[in-house]
Amino acid sequence: MDAQVTPAPEVTAPVYVYELPVRLWHWITALAITILAVTGFLIGNPAWPLITGEPYNHYIMGDIRFIHFTAGYVLAIGMLVRIYWAFAGNTYAREIFMPHVWKREWRSSFLRTIRWYLLIEPETAKEVGHNPLAQVAMFTMFLLGVLFQIVTGFALYGEGTGPGSWANIVFSSWVIPAFGSSQDVHTWHHLGMWYLVIFVMIHVYMAIREDIMSRQTIISTMVNGWRFFKDNRP
Repeated sequence: MDAQVTPAPEVTAPVYVYELPVRLWHWITALAITILAVTGFLIGNPAWPLITGEPYNHYIMGDIRFIHFTAGYVLAIGMLVRIYWAFAGNTYAREIFMPHVWKREWRSSFLRTIRWYLLIEPETAKEVGHNPLAQVAMFTMFLLGVLFQIVTGFALYGEGTGPGSWANIVFSSWVIPAFGSSQDVHTWHHLGMWYLVIFVMIHVYMAIREDIMSRQTIISTMVNGWRFFKDNRP
């Protein structure tokens, strides 16, 4: 959706931006991605110290894989619910799915936001939802990145569950041939993890920076849903 700059005299009025389903999805997804990144790294780099005793007494890698698969299901189901809420929720619930790059007002706000981050613009606009640059980042890095991880992850999962399983039929049957081999899918899935890790680091930094330097609340808005503005200027 368009980056919306609240005109005077409404600039000081709080706006209910993120509904409860969006906020729950945000924090559950953040937890799921964290668990997936940690367990995925351990699966790809199982450098454990020497463990004595029978394997059935610890079964460490089996437990890690189970946690990884469970978090993968949570991520995928959460994304399906989030896609549904893009249609069922308010206008701000659709911003990350369809940045309005074809609109002149959006492009103008996008360039202003870039100038703001480059410290050329003296102050940012008052954004009610995501600013245009955040919309692009959420779509290209987060949304497409998560969908890529879901598709490749379930393709690898289906390879393990075997022919006839739903994951093998829906994902493995075409994803693995499309990439060339199972090892290629593993490699790209691993790179996708780092892609999302980089996004998370940028996202957290930008959220903290904007909460301090911008003219509206950022972090608390994803907690209580309300966006508050910090000054009386339009």
